[in-house]
Order: sequence, then structure tokens, then C-alpha cells
Amino acid sequence: MLATLQELGVVSSFSRPSVSNENHYFESMFRTLKYRPEYPEKAFADISAARCWVKAFVQWYNHEHLSGIKFVTPAQRHAGEDAEGLAKRKQVYKEEKLQNPARWTGKIKNWDLIKAVHLNPEKGKSEIKEDKAA
Repeated sequence: MLATLQELGVVSSFSRPSVSNENHYFESMFRTLKYRPEYPEKAFADISAARCWVKAFVQWYNHEHLSGIKFVTPAQRHAGEDAEGLAKRKQVYKEEKLQNPARWTGKIKNWDLIKAVHLNPEKGKSEIKEDKAA
């Protein structure tokens, strides 16, 4: 994979997390790509075959893959369609807990909409505190 990236002119990053040139969203997607069962064991026959495989992966990733952010697809999140789905999930969980309280030991899962996603929220909070103290 590294050789293919180099042939394509992609500079691989061996940097640590929180480095300014690190793209965490892409790194996450790339890891997902590598662990797909369909990930090819051998090199693609040609550039057309590679493009076809990547196109299918991107379609799956954007429209079927349930992300770690409340189990919505990236396309739903991008289009603002996640709020309605999350509200429905929350209602289903509430109704299920009312109908079968013995199955629940605590609160229902938090299906509230996440309005903003931060790459390094802890780092940002400590920097804000330091700036206020100065």
C-alpha cells in the first residue's frame, strides 16, 4: 500500500496525533477501508479497476456505513437528515423502556443530536483555560 501511495504522489504521514497536518477524519475512513472484507489482497489489474473499487467503497462509506457518531451515515449527517432519525430512535427507546422496564437497568442510550464534532476536544478545552488565565 505504501508503494502505491508513493507512486500516486501521496506523502504518508508518520506523525503523532494532534499534529497540525493530521487529518483524523481521513485517517478514520482509511482505516475503515483497509479492514473491509472486500479490500483487495492483490494489486488492481489497472487504474480503471482501482477507480471502480474505490468508487464502490466511497458509495458504501457515505450512504450505508453507520458512523461512530450516533450510528448515522456520513451522507445523513452532511445533509442534516440525522436529527429526525435520532429523534425517532430516542422515542422508540423510551417506549420500549415503558413497555419492558425489567429489561432496563438504567437510562436509555443518549440519542441527542451532536451539533458539533471536535477532533481534539480535551486539547481545545485546556487551551481555552490557559488563554483565560493569561
